[in-house]
Amino acid sequence: MQLAQNLSAEGHEVYGTYQKNAKDNRDRIRYQQLNIQDEAINLDFLPDAIDGIVYCPGSINLKPFHRITTQDFEIDYRLNVLGAIKVIQTALPKLKNGNNPSIVLFSTVAVQTGLTFHTQVAASKGAIEGLTRALAAELSPRIRVNCIAPSLTDTPLAGNLLNSAEKKEAGAQRHPLKRIGSANDIANAAQFLLSDKAGWITGQVIAVDGGLSSLKI
Repeated sequence: MQLAQNLSAEGHEVYGTYQKNAKDNRDRIRYQQLNIQDEAINLDFLPDAIDGIVYCPGSINLKPFHRITTQDFEIDYRLNVLGAIKVIQTALPKLKNGNNPSIVLFSTVAVQTGLTFHTQVAASKGAIEGLTRALAAELSPRIRVNCIAPSLTDTPLAGNLLNSAEKKEAGAQRHPLKRIGSANDIANAAQFLLSDKAGWITGQVIAVDGGLSSLKI
């Protein structure tokens, strides 16, 4: 939502999707219902030429490894990986008609930094990082493909992890920058990767994580 608002404010036409909770069109943002779990998806609501795709499904499932079923892993993989593949394959002809087109995918800090109870999300997002690099090679030089790997961010999706002042403070102290990420922190990074300012960047997994993955202080 934050990225859509930022892009709209810059004058871009934005097409967003939702699965269950309908959203009202606003400014230059148009929403369309889409169930990424469907065997085949229809993206005919998109124009014939698009300049970018951002695939950022929401799921945070943190459990001890012994309590996670193979079905749980499969559900995450279908949402995060197969969903991204379906969207990109379906929209590829429209991307090829775009102006300096760019794809932005999302991983997690937990792929490169081992975190307790993160095996389910790290497994599927690790596949996303591999997809990012392989796809960037295959689609170059026409289409750029990059990935953002955030840490804990203050959004409704992380509500259960940040539902008290004590949890927010503990989360902030784990990061070298001593704060939780904001939706705008992540949106700004995605907005940059979509733009011509990132025209010489592809195949990268960019950590937007308050320093958690690379610093120990």
